[in-house]
Amino acid sequence: MTELIFEKSQDGAGGINLTDEKIDFSFLNQKYLSDNKDSILPEISELEVMRHYKELSDKNFCIEKGFYPLGSCTMKYNPKVNEVLALLEGFANVHPHQNDEDVQGALKLMYNLQESLKVVTGMDAITLQPAAGAHGELCGMMIVKKYFETAGQKRTNVIIPDSAHGTNPASAAMCGFNIVEIKSNEKGLVDLEALKSALDENTAAIMLTNPNTLGLFEEEILEISRLVHEKGALLYYDGANMNAIMGYTNPRLMGFDIVHLNLHKTFSTPHGGGGPGAGPVGVIDKLKDFLPSPVIKYDGSRYFRDYSSKYSIGKMKAFYGNFSVLVKAYAYILLMGSELKTASANAVLNANYMMHRLKEFYNLPYDRKCMHEFVLSGEKQKEQGANTLAIAKRLMDSNFHPPTVYFPLIVHEAIMIEPTESETKARLDDFIDTMIEIAKEIEANPQEVLKHPLNTPVRKVDETLAARKPDLAFRK
Repeated sequence: MTELIFEKSQDGAGGINLTDEKIDFSFLNQKYLSDNKDSILPEISELEVMRHYKELSDKNFCIEKGFYPLGSCTMKYNPKVNEVLALLEGFANVHPHQNDEDVQGALKLMYNLQESLKVVTGMDAITLQPAAGAHGELCGMMIVKKYFETAGQKRTNVIIPDSAHGTNPASAAMCGFNIVEIKSNEKGLVDLEALKSALDENTAAIMLTNPNTLGLFEEEILEISRLVHEKGALLYYDGANMNAIMGYTNPRLMGFDIVHLNLHKTFSTPHGGGGPGAGPVGVIDKLKDFLPSPVIKYDGSRYFRDYSSKYSIGKMKAFYGNFSVLVKAYAYILLMGSELKTASANAVLNANYMMHRLKEFYNLPYDRKCMHEFVLSGEKQKEQGANTLAIAKRLMDSNFHPPTVYFPLIVHEAIMIEPTESETKARLDDFIDTMIEIAKEIEANPQEVLKHPLNTPVRKVDETLAARKPDLAFRK
């Protein structure tokens, strides 16, 4: 196990010497200087520091290290050209307080990204401000709330299917809405009768993901749209699964009024770590005045930040959002062009191929064509002595990141797999063969599988305790 950097500390060791002269710190405000002579800091050379952090990075799993089929999260490859472009001086060194006239290139990029996302989603207006998917959801729900307040209507309920992302009810609740959950039908889709029973004059919106969290396309989406709008409510699109439908359909064609997009899932920007991220929100024409300010506009001669939205919900993010992420997303769109449609086709093909080969060995609760992801169940393996968590741990020893497990909650022992379009057939076959091998190992001797992982930096951990009582401090 890698030692802590404090444990590598040696008395008298130092980093680099800046100068032979004694440094005079009198120019600094004294209140910022510590007089603590006993600060616990490691004494270690610069070279050893570099080696330490390289060791730590080698222990981290990333998409460049192995297959990352994390269902619902779309861990697709981020082309390195995107990073290069985001580091161009004119982008990396731009300052948010510069006048519009001084940043026409940056504003043009954001305007073009807005226009591109309008084409992909079918929406009439876009904001780039939100910093993540859940932040986009919050933005969308704030727009819903203000829209009805402006119309003089007090609508209190938001309908959410039982297969929804956990952030959906959280985002709606943060805006003061009551959450009304509706059950899925035997096909894993929205139960229309349950929806009809839940809809009334108090309904502000329904939040839907399509394809849904099971990777299944909502076949009755047009009827759902009709029912929702008939009651005067709004239809909200969680864009987490947009990677499955680009170029084939869009939320506008399905009848949605508001959309958020996860740029890290669909448009290949970095994912996770709490950010930086981007979750643009698109709306139909009647909602455009509610978007956060500013929106980037073009008057035929110059690009500018427009703060004049009549009913704007205000700012969602400082300045204009996470600009470097927006650069990467736009670079990806330019790189792919019309091939965005092919990306979706390949993602769907890969998922169906994997599902078809694995359903013989694992339970498949919804045995029908999927979109970009599918959900297996480890119920059979659990009955044999090793549950879904054991399967996930065993995969780690074969250099595969485990799929999403135990979600969605409506599938017991869920194993949610999303291959994305980035992977080759050979890599998919490696993963499939390993999953089949694990199923056979469990059938033969589940106790051996329960010993895994054997080759990871940390083996068995109490995940509940680690989440509730993390110990992040070094005490000498």
